[in-house]
Amino acid sequence: MNFNMFLPGLEDVLVTKMEKIEDRIAFHVEMKLTPHSCPSCLTITNKVHDYRIQKIKHLKIFERLSVIFYRKRRYVCSCGKKFFEKNSFIQRYQRFSSEWNRAVKIRSIKGKTFKETADIYGTSSSTIVRRFDELAESEITEVRELPKVIAIDEYKGDTREGKYQLIIADGVTKEPIDILPNRYKKTIKHYLQKYGAKVEVVIMDMSPAFKAAVIAALGKPVIVADRFHFVRYIYWALDGVRRRIQATWNDYDRKKCKKMRYVFHRNSQKLTDEDRWYLNRYLSMSAELKQAYELKEKFNEWFVQAKDNGPEKILQTKELLQSFYQLVTQINIPEFNRVIKTLQNWQIEILNSFAYNLSNGFLEGINNLTKVMKRNAFGFRSFIRFRAKILLTHKYKKIGYHVG
Repeated sequence: MNFNMFLPGLEDVLVTKMEKIEDRIAFHVEMKLTPHSCPSCLTITNKVHDYRIQKIKHLKIFERLSVIFYRKRRYVCSCGKKFFEKNSFIQRYQRFSSEWNRAVKIRSIKGKTFKETADIYGTSSSTIVRRFDELAESEITEVRELPKVIAIDEYKGDTREGKYQLIIADGVTKEPIDILPNRYKKTIKHYLQKYGAKVEVVIMDMSPAFKAAVIAALGKPVIVADRFHFVRYIYWALDGVRRRIQATWNDYDRKKCKKMRYVFHRNSQKLTDEDRWYLNRYLSMSAELKQAYELKEKFNEWFVQAKDNGPEKILQTKELLQSFYQLVTQINIPEFNRVIKTLQNWQIEILNSFAYNLSNGFLEGINNLTKVMKRNAFGFRSFIRFRAKILLTHKYKKIGYHVG
C-alpha cells in the first residue's frame, strides 16, 4: 500500500490497509521482516513460524477512535523455540498502544475526572484509574528530607482518613512536598521529627495545635504567621461590632446594612460615591461602630507601614503595633479587646512575617485548586489517590493535555 501519512508512535511499521469500521478508523499493520535473536540459545534466525492478528486500541484520528490490527509474526529457531518479533508500539500482554498509555496517563492527571478521561479515550473508568495508580507509584517518591523553609496548611479533603488533611510545601520554591492524612498534633509531630532535621522556618496559620506540634518536634524554629490569618481577626472584630449594633436598628437599615457590609471592608480609597454615602450614613448612626471602623483603618495603616519598613525597621513596626494595642485599650470595644489578646499571643510570629517577608498565600492557592479537583470528582474517598492527584497535578502543571 502506498501510504505516506506520518503516524506518531508507528514510525517503524508498514501500514498495509486503512479502513473505516462503523465509527472507528482501523489500521492494518505489520513489522518489516528482520532477523531476530532466539531468547533461548541466542541463535540468529529469520524463519517465520506463523502469523497472528492482534487488535490494539490506539489514539484518536480526526476525532474518531482508532484501532490497530497488528499482523504479529512468530519466529522459530533451530532449537525449537518459538517467539514473537520485537516491536516499538505495544508492550507485552497489552491491548493498548504505548502512545495510548502515555496519553492516558497524562490526561488522568490533567483531566477533571477519571470518568471524563475514560469517555474521551473510549475505555472504562477502572482502566484509567489503574493507569493513574501505575503512574503515581512510579512518580511519587517518599520524602527523604524537608527543606529549610516549609509552609503548612490544612484543607478539607473528606477522605476515609479523615475530614481534614495537611499539606506541606517548600516555602521558597512554592511547590507541594507531601500531604499528611490528618491534621492531628501527634501526626504532624511524628512527621516533622522524622523528616524535619534541617527545617529552620515554618510558615503557618494561627493554629495552637500546629504551633505546639512544630515546637515539640523541632525545638525552637522560626514560626511565621501568615498575614491573611492575623489580618482577618481585625475584620472579624469589625463584623462583630456591626452585627451587634445593627441588631438595634429598624428593619430597613438592619437589612440594608447587612447587604452593604462590604463597604466596611473595602479599602476606603477605592469606594465609589454610592458606597461612601452608605458608609457615612451607617457610621453616623453609631459612635461605637465609627470607632470600630477607625480602628480597622488604623490597623491597615500599620500593616502598610510594616510592609514598607521590611526587616530593616522591624523595631519600629513593633512599636507601632504596641501603640495600636494602647489605642484599642483606650477605646475599649469588647470585640477588639479580644482580638489584641490574640495578636499579643502571636506577636513574635506576626513580626516574623515582615522580618522574613514570607507568606502562605501560594499554599492557599494550591488549596483552592484542590477544592476544585474535589468538587469536579464529587469527592475522593481514597486518601492515597487524592494525595497522588494533588501532587502529580502540580508536578506536571507545565505539561499540556495533548501529549502522546
